[in-house]
Amino acid sequence: MRYDFLTRKRLMTLGSLLAIMLITWGAALLTRFDAGQGLSAIPAALSWGIENFYPDEKAWRRLPGIMDKLLDTVLLAVASTTVAAMAALVCAVGGSRTMRLNRWFGLISRGMASIFRNIDIAAWAIILLFSFGQSALTGYFALLFASFGFLTRAFMEAIDEMSSSAVEALRATGAGYITIVCRCVIPSCAPQLVSWMLFMMETNIRSATLIGILTGTGIGFAFDVYYKGMNYHAASLVVIVIAAAILLIEAGSNVIRSMILRG
Repeated sequence: MRYDFLTRKRLMTLGSLLAIMLITWGAALLTRFDAGQGLSAIPAALSWGIENFYPDEKAWRRLPGIMDKLLDTVLLAVASTTVAAMAALVCAVGGSRTMRLNRWFGLISRGMASIFRNIDIAAWAIILLFSFGQSALTGYFALLFASFGFLTRAFMEAIDEMSSSAVEALRATGAGYITIVCRCVIPSCAPQLVSWMLFMMETNIRSATLIGILTGTGIGFAFDVYYKGMNYHAASLVVIVIAAAILLIEAGSNVIRSMILRG
């Protein structure tokens, strides 16, 4: 019996690998992708990067302006994430299976989360460009909408995973809905909620850089201007600053998350 189970499992694994290989091969044919040509271009690309894509003395003089653009990008990501987290918490509490107000509110909350989460941030930015043009508001709302969808779903799962015994005990004492939410649900799920919000903040800082290219704002726009102007030395400095900022923010977020989980 165990032998038959292992044989079926191996056959399923082999079938899955073959299916993936066929899909990859078919996609390469449809897109006319030549792996050999791509691999042969790597040495030339590395050589060009070493010769051109590094910050020189003139690029370092632009560092204060680049840092101002980076600050704008970070603040945009933090603001959109914070507002999205507050809105997501309201929808998640009212739409979760543990604390939902009613069946219809739960369906609406989950439906909104799915719609906002499954539309890519770049797509939101393109849609919002028609309303707000190339401005910081376009990037802000694009990040806000995508963050709201993701955080609503994550917060709902965190609340649903919480033990319902404390909620039932408070209901038995006659506690109201708001009291149960403030005294039980939020304190019990706070570490998970904060962890998801910090994760979204890190993601939004990366996404805000790309959105800046579309909206003409922030450090993404600075990179776009330098790169299209063939000022590769300044463009490389922008990349270095972005990478350093993301690593620092990620390290800080990991420290905060570990402190919350330990506490």
